[in-house]
Order: sequence, then structure tokens, then C-alpha cells
Amino acid sequence: MAVIVFIVSLCGTMALGMPIAFALLFSGVALMLGLNMLDGRILAQQLIGGADNFPLMAIPFFLLVGELMNAGGISKRIVNFGLALVGHIRGGLGYVAIIASFIFAGLSGSAVADTAALCAIMVPMMGEIGYDKSRAAALIGASAIIAPIIPPSIPFIVFGAISGVSVIKLFMAGLFPGVLIAISLAIVWWYMARKLNVQTFPRKSFKEIVAATREASWALALPILIMVGIKFGVVTPTEAAAVAVGYTMFLCFVVYREITVKDFYHILITASKSTSIIMFLIASAMISAWMIAVANVPAAIGVWLEPLIDQPVILMIAINILVFIVGTAMDLTPTVLILTPMLMPIVTKAGIDPVYFGVVFILNNAIGLITPPVGTVLNAACGASKVSMDD
Repeated sequence: MAVIVFIVSLCGTMALGMPIAFALLFSGVALMLGLNMLDGRILAQQLIGGADNFPLMAIPFFLLVGELMNAGGISKRIVNFGLALVGHIRGGLGYVAIIASFIFAGLSGSAVADTAALCAIMVPMMGEIGYDKSRAAALIGASAIIAPIIPPSIPFIVFGAISGVSVIKLFMAGLFPGVLIAISLAIVWWYMARKLNVQTFPRKSFKEIVAATREASWALALPILIMVGIKFGVVTPTEAAAVAVGYTMFLCFVVYREITVKDFYHILITASKSTSIIMFLIASAMISAWMIAVANVPAAIGVWLEPLIDQPVILMIAINILVFIVGTAMDLTPTVLILTPMLMPIVTKAGIDPVYFGVVFILNNAIGLITPPVGTVLNAACGASKVSMDD
């Protein structure tokens, strides 16, 4: 009964057009009413406690890094670095997009922010020399979903905070799949680019490549600093996020000198708005997550999946199909917030490694970012590139 109350209240409010954060809040209240335990004090306590989590402090810092990166000339230098390396190859700008997306992913951890920044810079450039703009935007969008997989992935931070799985282990485990996605995209783009009739850039001299590398080296050093610091226990993910902000501010104000104090004020406002949306979403979800645990919803779902508990491979396939379907209709963060407390007890009971599950789970959710009808990365790519979603 609790499962039905939760699903009907959540889907019903979303169908009416209610924002997901309020839909999650409402479904938590509906579960409280269904269990005859509505209490305003518990509601307030869970709402405040949901956001009062040390690992979640990394989110505003990494969002701020993304905003600083876009405004402070870092994005432009990373693109120029990619152009110097592969701009002369047929379809070279496609490879630049993949390389830049991978580097951006290691800086901000946000697929939407990376997409908006790269599309604004690269799609007009690609269109001018003969690339189809919609294909260029689609490539950048597909490359941007590397961001939720490699450090400093914001979805990993959210998943770790809810599930109790080590964020550091998730970061380390996500690195190879992220590299694999980038290589896979490059192979597919190579196959497609053979038939493209587009202009290529002149091959850069060794001196020009060194100059472009030197210009981008400050930015390229940041992901390495984050990874090394976390890997060797020098900093926690949250502390690494704070260090990343300080380092990025140093680049923007001292090294590149492309933003002013007035610009920084507006950057802070933008990052604060993004943070408030995500944190309220997480806080609202924590009420539902707590009620899901109290109502023993995982046990009810476990009964449905009981035949698969002893067959972890088939169980993972079933879970992946479920996540993929949900991901086409819901954004990544709400999906993680809703499904994690339901699925983790089942996964643990089946003996599946929680870190492995976390990486596969987030990767599958990331696919939903570029899948209609919701596809927030797809929407960001369309908006920044001025192309239609149908194209």
C-alpha cells in the first residue's frame, strides 16, 4: 500500500506540473498521512537535516568552479588547446569537443554547465566551417555526460550522501568508465567524420602547440590536483571543492585577469541560485527517503524482485531497464534521490558491490540527460546552440 501511495502521489503531482522538489515534499507528506503519523516537527527536522550534510557542501563549490571557468577565460583556453592538437584532422573540431568536454568534466562535475559553455563557444565555430549545427550540438551533449561519471561528479556526491557509500571510492571507480566513454565517442566520431566535407584548420607548429599548452596548463592542472589530493588522503571531496574554488579564482583574477569584482558578484549570484535549487531538491527528497525507510518500501519492492536476488546479473539488468525508463522522464538528481533508498537494500542483499552499483546507476541515469522528452543536457545544448530538439 505504501508503494502505491508514494508512486501515485509523486506521479500525480508531477503530471499536474508541480516542480519536482515540491512533488517529493508532497509525496513524503502523503506517506505520513497514509501511515497516520503526520507531524510538522518531524517534517521540519527531516527537511533541515536533509541539507545539513558535510559531503553536500562540495556541490556549491563545484558549481562555483563551473561558473568561474565559463566567465574567466578558462573554457576558451581549453578549446584552443584542443584545436592546437587535433584541429588539422578531418572532423577535428569534433575531437576538440570531446577532449574539451572531458577536461571540463574534471573541473565542474556538472553536465549541464559544461554543455552550455561548450555549445556557446564551439557550435558557431563548427557551423562556420561546414559542420551541421544540430550534429555538433548533439556531439557536445553526448560528450557532456562524462561529467557525472568522473571526479568531481556532483551526482556521485549526492548518491554517496544518501547511500552512505564512500564518495572517494565512487570518484576512483568512475574514472575509467569516463575515459572509456570519451574513447568510444572518438571512435564513433572518426567513423562519421570520414564522410564529412568540412574545412580543416592548418596544422599548428610545435611552437604554437607548446604556447597553447602553456596557456591551458593552469586549467589542466586542476583535475590532477583534485584527483591526487583525494587519492592520497590530503583532502576530502568537500575540501577539494573548496581548494578548487580558490585555485580557479587565482586563475581568473591573477593569471588570466578576465573577470572583475563586479563580474564575480554576478557569478556568485548565479552559482547561489543553482545551489539553492539542488539543495532544496535534496532536502525535500530526504523526507521521502525517510518515509520510504519507515514504511519499509524497499522490503515491498524486494518481494517483487525476490526471484532475482540470487541472480545478480539479471537483477542488475532489470534495475538498469527500470532506471533507463525512469531517466527518460525525470532528471538525474531527482531519479537518484528517489530510487537510491529503494534500491540500495536490495542491491546489498544480492551481494552486489555498492561502489560498482553506484557507478553503473549514475552512468545509466546520465544517459537520461540526453534522452527526450526531458533531457536537461539536450535542452541546454538546444538553447545554447539555437537549434531545435527535433533536429
